[in-house]
Amino acid sequence: MKFSTLSILLVWACLSFSQLHAEVVGRPDSLGRGAYIIKQLVEVPVSPEEAYDLMTGDISGWWDHSFSDKPHKLYIEPKPGGHFMEIFDESGDGVQHATVIYARRGVMLRMDGPLGLSGMAVSNVVTWLYEKSETGCKVSAEIHILGEVTDRFAAIGDKVWHHFLTEQFKPYAEAKNIQKK
Repeated sequence: MKFSTLSILLVWACLSFSQLHAEVVGRPDSLGRGAYIIKQLVEVPVSPEEAYDLMTGDISGWWDHSFSDKPHKLYIEPKPGGHFMEIFDESGDGVQHATVIYARRGVMLRMDGPLGLSGMAVSNVVTWLYEKSETGCKVSAEIHILGEVTDRFAAIGDKVWHHFLTEQFKPYAEAKNIQKK
């Protein structure tokens, strides 16, 4: 196959032009950069099955971070392929925060999705484990985050998950336990 000087110049010009408009901003310098793991543990006075039920379905009683001021619906469908959804209003507009990839009532719930980092190239794999304890249930959370994240995300993420589990979910579960008595 013979190439003319003109075709070679056209290919070179196209490659040169495309290189002028492409830019890579930041590259990970090691395998661990751009990823972190958060671990949280909370104990609640309900059974593992009750804790699982309180953390799924309608979660508007304890999950207080959303993209809308007052979501019409905020829920987690506890089944494989189920969604963690925030519906903004009656029109059905909203956002899918995550997809359930493992569900076993009273044992484990695992989701994958951007959660509050929607719009960024980020994946969160959130695992909630439920273990019977002397006073009820230990709920451990392990959050693996990978993507457009920096070191500051780890500290912020740790505070956010502490807020969800210790400051929001624990009092919610305690109140539900008192109501059922």
